[in-house]
Amino acid sequence: MSTNRKQIRKAVIPAAGFGTRMYPATKALNKELFPIVGKDGRVKPIILAIVEEAISAGIEEVGIVVQPGDRNLFEDLLKSPPKPELWQKLSAQNREYSQYLQSIGDRITILTQAEPEGFGHAVFCSRDWVNNEPFLLLLGDHVYTSELETSCAAQMVEIYRHTAKSVIGVSVMDAEIIHKAGCVGGTWQSESILEIEQIYEKPTLEYARENLQVPGMPDDKFLGVFGMYILESEIFDLLGSEIERNQRFKEEFQLTTCLDKLRTKAGAIAYLVKGQYYDTGMPLFYRQTMIDYYQNS
Repeated sequence: MSTNRKQIRKAVIPAAGFGTRMYPATKALNKELFPIVGKDGRVKPIILAIVEEAISAGIEEVGIVVQPGDRNLFEDLLKSPPKPELWQKLSAQNREYSQYLQSIGDRITILTQAEPEGFGHAVFCSRDWVNNEPFLLLLGDHVYTSELETSCAAQMVEIYRHTAKSVIGVSVMDAEIIHKAGCVGGTWQSESILEIEQIYEKPTLEYARENLQVPGMPDDKFLGVFGMYILESEIFDLLGSEIERNQRFKEEFQLTTCLDKLRTKAGAIAYLVKGQYYDTGMPLFYRQTMIDYYQNS
């Protein structure tokens, strides 16, 4: 394997959705701010756990894409100190944690998506901030635990460093949920790295069986997108082209179609992440995450 000298300094977290599947709770609170409890017993907003995942991989700067009306909400959480009356009531431990939050906030830039035009469009809104660098992309409603001492994001950074190609994190998925995720087909280069031949957004089971079955995997087991990517900045040209031409999938600008174009243009690999993702964006998944994440984090 070659060594890629380009460093991954920045991470992008789109958090501009409406969270309609979590309504009516999202009428009161953004889904990215829902609580989650780690093994240490500390209650965190989901977005903070995702930011910490990025930082664990050596990321220096994090851009969070939000709706314009939510900017103050995220800045208050991540970039503002507690109000004096709250500070007075915090324990010494929580005061120390508050200072830790302030140090994280110094690394965060709040970006905005003016119109709700889809996940791909939200990523595109970070183009100027990313500024032609490769970047780590994390979903705003997924949290992660690793099977290794290194985090899932750190695994991705290491794979990129050695392969010099965009990396799409994948996980083994069962047939009954593959229609809810992006799916990757291809051939194995090694035990954990797949040369991608196709990326498809939310395939039917029939399509997945016909086109996305990976050699060597059991029947009705597929490689679904893990919710973690490292992408070369060329992705923004591809997204921009689709936006300019108004090329939509289910009425929105998607990332997956551009990932497949990026694969064709510059090559991309899939990495079977040694860890688990937890989806907090749907009611029953969020309920299970509250149990599993606490036990495994």
